[in-house]
Amino acid sequence: MSVYLDYNASAPVDGRVIDYMVEVYRNNIGNADSRTHNYGENARNIVEEARKKVASLIGVTADEVFFTSGATESNNIAIQGLREYAIETGRKHIVTTAIEHKAVLETVRALEKEGFVVDIVKPDLSGRVNADDILSKIKKETLLVSIMHVNNETGIIQPVKEIGEALQEKEVLFHIDATQSCGKLVDEIRELKYNMLSFSAHKLMGPQGIGVLVLKKKKYKLPPVKNIMYGGQQEKGIRPGTLPVALIAGCGKACEIAEDEYKKNNKIVFDIKKAIQKEIDESGISYTINGNQDFCVDNTINICFEGVSSEALMLSSKMFCGVSNGSACTSKSYSPSYVLVAMGVPEEQIECSIRISWGANTDIEEAIEGVKALLSTALQFSR
Repeated sequence: MSVYLDYNASAPVDGRVIDYMVEVYRNNIGNADSRTHNYGENARNIVEEARKKVASLIGVTADEVFFTSGATESNNIAIQGLREYAIETGRKHIVTTAIEHKAVLETVRALEKEGFVVDIVKPDLSGRVNADDILSKIKKETLLVSIMHVNNETGIIQPVKEIGEALQEKEVLFHIDATQSCGKLVDEIRELKYNMLSFSAHKLMGPQGIGVLVLKKKKYKLPPVKNIMYGGQQEKGIRPGTLPVALIAGCGKACEIAEDEYKKNNKIVFDIKKAIQKEIDESGISYTINGNQDFCVDNTINICFEGVSSEALMLSSKMFCGVSNGSACTSKSYSPSYVLVAMGVPEEQIECSIRISWGANTDIEEAIEGVKALLSTALQFSR
């Protein structure tokens, strides 16, 4: 029996979320923007209730929450949606990092072709970028700084708190991709200073196909973000298209559960990490963990088993556990992880690295058995 250990790619949907979504699908027909009958009003009420649940988890007001199809779209809106403002103000400089999700990196590179100037800062072997390196790039033409909270491949927490606080005194917009931290680092997110924040529901045991863009007000005004698609005035014109009521309901339910249970869940994933680390240490295999674990979330290990091809290991152990060796958006390509490359990890180490990630509903005994089988396979390859 195989155990799923690839939560950073997509977490399984919580059964309570599924039940609620099925109830909405079965009993709440109608378009949330239909205003001439009760069916539309009922759908709209479900959407607005979900919006409140998201806002409560993040620590913002409901009118700062906008629903999208996922973090990729949210990131695109946050960045591309500033195009008009950038042209009006002459601020066409963007600062980001080399370890961002492709939804950020490919978007800023597209803007480069339109005349924007982009500075991409690399981390060191710790997996963290230096906040001072980011802030040193700021100049009078700087429009935006976009930094992820937690890296999806390494689990390393980035210094978004320090960066956000420093940017408060500057006329620079700050966007945080919180896809891997939302629902986990709840207290931390609530204290962050930022203008825009993105996440996907499926990373916190909600449904795929729905996400959130938080646009925080400053002096009662939203950030100067415009829509990047056309076709309607849904979500105050920021994101046109018929609202997927059941998906939004599922997102709200997942956020409600996360808010209620995150402290308990954090303890569970911490215990799983300790158990996995113990199995690795006792296996006798030579290994290196990628990234400074002092700054790592408790549901992720990115590890190199020396001399063991990650591709061969994953193929040979997939009947025992499901792991990966990079971001899900690039996992079909067998090129080295661009995140580990940016960190300066040697190529031979990258080729032997895998990511193991889990959640609070992972059975610890099943996880241990899966990791034991993985380690046994790795040991065979290392001989």
